[in-house]
Amino acid sequence: MSNIWVISDTHFHHANILRFVDKDGELVRGNRFSTVEEMDETILENWNSVVKPGDIVYHLGDVMMGEQQHFIKFWRRLNGKKRLILGNHDDAKLFAKHELVSKILMWRMFPEFGLVLSHVPMHNDSLWRYPSKDNPDMEKVPLLNIHGHLHQNPSPTKQHRNVCVEHINYTPINIEELRII
Repeated sequence: MSNIWVISDTHFHHANILRFVDKDGELVRGNRFSTVEEMDETILENWNSVVKPGDIVYHLGDVMMGEQQHFIKFWRRLNGKKRLILGNHDDAKLFAKHELVSKILMWRMFPEFGLVLSHVPMHNDSLWRYPSKDNPDMEKVPLLNIHGHLHQNPSPTKQHRNVCVEHINYTPINIEELRII
């Protein structure tokens, strides 16, 4: 199995997320966690149970909200070499200044797996791999968009896969489980 993992929308230290409700008025996370500390520690334990120190983790954004210094100490307890796909709640300067991730990206393509990673779901027209000058005979190939942002809501199409923590049992998922090629 590959040593590349993917996770999205952890919202570490975000106490209000425990009050968020879905369209039916059901708590999104508050029915599972009593406190934000319980949520954070559960995700940390799940993360470290699968991710080893030398593994690579792509976090697809919306990492945290709240007090930064406490978060920095917490973040360093998580295994792996972390890379960030920026989400709408992320502070790129915080991650760069404190060297919390090895890369900050807007998206990441993995043609060898047939995947493209992003925070928000990408438009279907963007989910194709086209012939290149190195491979002009290649046929147009569909890509699967691995994304976050939608939390408990489903992905918009079959060319999308939501890896928000609510969909992956609050545990990073191995890229091999997501691949289509």
